[in-house]
Amino acid sequence: MPNVETALKEATTIDGALGAALVDYASGMALGTIGGGKDLDLAVAAAGNTDVVRAKVRTMEMLGIQDEIEDILITLGSQYHLIRLLRARGSQGFFLYLALDKQRANLAMARHQLKKIESELEV
Repeated sequence: MPNVETALKEATTIDGALGAALVDYASGMALGTIGGGKDLDLAVAAAGNTDVVRAKVRTMEMLGIQDEIEDILITLGSQYHLIRLLRARGSQGFFLYLALDKQRANLAMARHQLKKIESELEV
């Protein structure tokens, strides 16, 4: 079972990856980050995307939707931001965040690879 550091390194091998983070959405804190840079502050992204996850969970509760969120996709002009909620044993309350360059990424493959990383990750 890969640890956080190994899982994040694997996420950056996804075509078009700009940065990745593992985030605790109860606190908004990143447990680990990799990549990013001056144009992508992963600590800010972790906190901001925590609000996105909380809002979606709250909305589903208000609507009475009895299902689980697999992932949330935010499409920008030049990037994809993918949020994958973790559901494996012992990892609920966390999400993987992956920022991708839209020109270089294959979104379907990125989702597939992120799901694989999630299934192997031990938090």
